[in-house]
Amino acid sequence: MSHNESIIREPLITGENITYSKITADILSPVENKPNKAWWIGFTVAAIFALVWVCAVSYTFWTGIGAWGLNKTVGWAWDITGFVWWVGIGHAGTLISAVLLLFRQNWRNSINRSAEAMTIFAVICAATYVVSHMGRPWLAYWPLPLPNQFGSLWVNFNSPLVWDVFAISTYFSVSLIFWYIGLLPDISTVRDRASGLRRRIYSVMSFGWNGSVKTWQRFEAVSLILAGLATPLVLSVHTIVSMDFATSLEPGWHTTIFPPYFVAGAIFSGFAMVQTLLLVARKVMNWENYITMFHIESMNKIIIVTGSIVGVAYLTELFIAWYSGVEYEQYAFLNRISGPYWWAYWSMMTCNVISPQLFWFKKIRTSIPASWVLSIVVNIGMWFERFVIIVTSLHRDFLPSSWVMFYPSIVDVLVFVGSIGLFFTLFLLFLRVLPGIAIAEVKLLLKTSSDQTKQKLIRDGKVKPEQAEFYRESLTKYDSVSEPEYAKI
Repeated sequence: MSHNESIIREPLITGENITYSKITADILSPVENKPNKAWWIGFTVAAIFALVWVCAVSYTFWTGIGAWGLNKTVGWAWDITGFVWWVGIGHAGTLISAVLLLFRQNWRNSINRSAEAMTIFAVICAATYVVSHMGRPWLAYWPLPLPNQFGSLWVNFNSPLVWDVFAISTYFSVSLIFWYIGLLPDISTVRDRASGLRRRIYSVMSFGWNGSVKTWQRFEAVSLILAGLATPLVLSVHTIVSMDFATSLEPGWHTTIFPPYFVAGAIFSGFAMVQTLLLVARKVMNWENYITMFHIESMNKIIIVTGSIVGVAYLTELFIAWYSGVEYEQYAFLNRISGPYWWAYWSMMTCNVISPQLFWFKKIRTSIPASWVLSIVVNIGMWFERFVIIVTSLHRDFLPSSWVMFYPSIVDVLVFVGSIGLFFTLFLLFLRVLPGIAIAEVKLLLKTSSDQTKQKLIRDGKVKPEQAEFYRESLTKYDSVSEPEYAKI
């Protein structure tokens, strides 16, 4: 055990007869073999919804955003709600990859690859909303700081919407580079096991990776540098998105609590989406030995923490509205609670504040069906949160003569539902052509954090008897490990 890991730590790799070659074969099975029936069913459904998205967005481009349910008062609605929701979902990937890497949390090794891919695809879905909302998507390059020779004036850098363009593009670029560099060792593994055209394709994708000591040293150094660059982005990106609202004078938006509140909500929804995806993937791809109950429980604990922060933010908003003495601000929150959109507000509170508290119970926190259902509930609640912030603040502003209700059109609904189909289509294709788990990083844990290694240490007498007995007694709380195997020892 090169790192002298404590025997009482829960194993991060379970199962018997786990070898380096078995790890490679298990993780690359979806890439090297024909997809199973479950993958085809999921891909077919996702592709149908992605086709719906193509049709809905094409119709929007052809007819203009008048196809949506927007009106003169509510100029943002489902479009910006979907945009902020997708940006938030993309936060967990960077957090798991960068922040947990800097803190040397080894349990990230099995989930970081899929979380990073999820970030890329979520940001793509968010960007489609921005382009769609422009009205003239063929001029989508105008927010960029291009020289005047391109035919347009430089952008207004005081506009929060321009900040969005820079924040999202930077976040996407760094996340994409971080994700792809982490893939290089595993792509080279696929290359070495492939033949013919596949081998040539993966050879190009691997950028000449040869696995030498110098290559690994550079890989480690670049990974840490990119993690250091990506960590501030976890805070900055959604902070800038929140400033779209906080820098306005709109009641319900004009508040300084938005930046930390939005960041916590983004991590909250991002981890929920990681749970939604990986709980299905580990079953369909037979990855139970590498994504264990410890990983699931750890993510549920983060959901508890971030969900509680979001709940405190909701209560703080209500307190500030009352304490400010500003009648417009007070009415905005009274309207949210008891106005015509009361059902959206209370759906938000139920899904985001009450449901995560169920994870305090270990039986629920370690239940796969309960974790999966609650992760979906959290993401539904986070969509309602963005809807409540945007629509209920706009539909009744300073002028009662401008008050109006917002009703989504069928195109609104199809664009959003279709974007979910696009996201899952991209994710399923990713699982089909690239390793969904970081092979090289999981292999690092085999000699230190696997169940069979701990059994061998106890069997060989390399662990003090009192430590071995303490570990055996503690197995009752480790849902991933079989206690009878240790009882035999």
